[in-house]
Amino acid sequence: MPIPLQKTFTYIVTEEEANFLQKGMRVAVPFGKSKIYTALVFDIHTTAPTLYEAKEIFQILDEKPLVNKIQLQHWQWIANYYMCALGDVYRASLPSAFLLESETIIYKNETFIDESILDNDEFLIFEALQHQSQLTIHQVADILGKKKVMPIVNELIHKSAIYIKEEIYEQYKPKLVKYVRLHTDYNSDDGLNTLLEQLSRAKKQREAVLTFFQLSTSKKPIKAKDLEEKANVSSAILKSLVDKEIFEFYHIQTDRINFNGETNSLKELNEFQEKALSEIKKSFQEKDITLLHGITSSGKTEVYTKLILEVLNIGKQVLFLLPEIALTTQIITRLQAYFGDQISVFHSKYSMNERVEVWNNVLENKSKAQIILGARSSLFLPFSNLGLIVVDEEHETSYKQFEPSPRYNARDSAIVLAKMHQAKILLGSATPSLESYFNAQQNKYGFVELNRRFGNVQLPKIELIDIKEKHRKKEMTGHFSDSMLRLITDALEEKEQVILFQNRRGFSPVVECKTCGISPQCPNCDVSLTYHKFRHELRCHYCNYQRAMPNSCSACGSNTLDSKGFGTEQIELELKELYPDHKIGRMDLDTTRGKFGYQKIIGAFEAREIDVLVGTQMLSKGLDFDNVSLVGVLNADTMLNFPDFRAHERAYQLMVQVSGRAGRSKKQGKVAIQTYNPYHQILQQVSTTNYTEMYKEQLQDRWQYKYPPYYRLIKITLKHRDYNKVDSGVNWLFKALYNSFGEHVLGPTAPAVSRIRNQYIKNVVIKIPPKQSLANTKKQLQKIRNTFEAVKDFRPIRFIIDVDAY
Repeated sequence: MPIPLQKTFTYIVTEEEANFLQKGMRVAVPFGKSKIYTALVFDIHTTAPTLYEAKEIFQILDEKPLVNKIQLQHWQWIANYYMCALGDVYRASLPSAFLLESETIIYKNETFIDESILDNDEFLIFEALQHQSQLTIHQVADILGKKKVMPIVNELIHKSAIYIKEEIYEQYKPKLVKYVRLHTDYNSDDGLNTLLEQLSRAKKQREAVLTFFQLSTSKKPIKAKDLEEKANVSSAILKSLVDKEIFEFYHIQTDRINFNGETNSLKELNEFQEKALSEIKKSFQEKDITLLHGITSSGKTEVYTKLILEVLNIGKQVLFLLPEIALTTQIITRLQAYFGDQISVFHSKYSMNERVEVWNNVLENKSKAQIILGARSSLFLPFSNLGLIVVDEEHETSYKQFEPSPRYNARDSAIVLAKMHQAKILLGSATPSLESYFNAQQNKYGFVELNRRFGNVQLPKIELIDIKEKHRKKEMTGHFSDSMLRLITDALEEKEQVILFQNRRGFSPVVECKTCGISPQCPNCDVSLTYHKFRHELRCHYCNYQRAMPNSCSACGSNTLDSKGFGTEQIELELKELYPDHKIGRMDLDTTRGKFGYQKIIGAFEAREIDVLVGTQMLSKGLDFDNVSLVGVLNADTMLNFPDFRAHERAYQLMVQVSGRAGRSKKQGKVAIQTYNPYHQILQQVSTTNYTEMYKEQLQDRWQYKYPPYYRLIKITLKHRDYNKVDSGVNWLFKALYNSFGEHVLGPTAPAVSRIRNQYIKNVVIKIPPKQSLANTKKQLQKIRNTFEAVKDFRPIRFIIDVDAY
């Protein structure tokens, strides 16, 4: 069931239903007193349940399985490993159009006209929707006086008379394209002459017919829209020709997303890429997993394409995982050029219909779903014969899901999925995560290096700017040091582009009263509100609470409000004043809303319409711009001073990735990093791009303080609106865990932001030593959890387990 319960449930079916049903089909079932859910068949057997009376299913929703056997196996692994319910994985995997429930709300489709196609029951519902704006499936059952209403609702959705609101997406209905053909009477030559005589007076109609014949020489079906454009006539004229029975309209169903690239042959690899490719193939003979450590701009994507081509040639599917939706927009265009319409894309910015289409294409192993490009959720698609998984930028934190459950890591889950399909998996990155590099050093993974940039371009020159010194000498303009401004001006004069990186969005993260020092806080979370100048409002980045910027301090009434810190919005405004003649762009969460938000900004930057692009970490991921000569990091310290054992590793990865955007085509790029502490070891390692030194030093720390990759981590989070409840709950839990695991339990602690959306948060972390069995630890933890949830006072507390919480 798509609900967070640990177990499966048994229902009664008749014999012919049992013969028809297969694992992985959907059935509508009653659950509880009055709820209906879309459940998934997990097993068909003849043992009746002993603890409860089995209910009958309502009906079968599929003709063939929607989910295949390997998927079910993989879901079970995720549920076991990440300690969540199978139902959570099921809900996360399927596009929401596949999951009807009794609470689903249905709406009338205003564009639906033809009521004659509805039967009596359907018409009753449709009529009820004329009087009420919305109905739940429960109310539908009341109107019809029947229990089995799911098929009727499904049929109405199918006829597009109604839609259900999941998000703001419309329900799935096939997209139809209107085509024109000549009526059969006019297919002979004589027919043609009489036709043109008939139309000698109707000039426009005659024009349309002549254009139709011009277009029909290509033997392709002719779209109504194309004909209107070519003949320069309105749709009314085509309609009158149809009424005269000269033309006929017909519709063809098409998929919403088609990639029709001219398929070019792949680029020639240079000798270093060739060497890397043959090494990867060699390591694949012995090991299933290989780590490719290729410096930024060394042409990893070209190596991937060669591998993908070989896998496609033996008729297998390829999954290409990317961390960020922004990246898919660029890589699609590159892969499309080689593989044309064999690519499908799957991520959360796609509408529900598009996701249903991709799901069905993968399920049927169609030719247009041979390569799937997507963010972490594309892992759940119904692959039948995977041959290769490529995980690009494998170190990225975006591969880890934090909310809601299942809290899986896409990279690790992909490794397991590849094993189930007996496929190969390639992890690629310029700055691999410590654990992957560690596994490669331990000989668990194959390891291949690519340490020359494509075209032998030099790695960028990295300069550290000490802003403490600059402040002292009064050489700062706003948030820019004189050296940074000089570099920006030089680049712009050379007609080159600049990327500036600041990992905070909004205008300024803290607004403070100069008189009494109080800053406006969010009423629902323990954070100060961020000022967004564009809307002149204060906004919370955790719960989206917003309010107008006050004119005076709410505590002492004085009007000396001052903003501290700076975000991307403030940088953008400062640059507009400093460089009024140049176009400044900004790319962060606020400017990339909507499906094509990324494409617009990346497209404009590629087309050189934007000279300076300011952005958050979205910019650091594998984007490829050939005209960028300078990358600036405005404040490196915010990344280093972060309460997390991976802060230094992450800061190194982010800065090296950001600097990798500079100087990718011909000449050497420059990188300027502003910091208060230029002698910090991480910044020194960034300036020499010395990955192995950083790796050794960090590994030493991890060993000393007992962190991954040596020890495993499980983090337990408790959340509730009542602080005392959480506090007493977490203290009880800590004692219970301490009795089992001793000093390997850390806590209880409150996180940096200890209240979000009025929920107080407390954490406990369990460290698992290398020799201790992970499975037994989890069993013990599950027992403690069951006891915890049996205590009446603790029952309302949310209990969240996050395995490998980093």
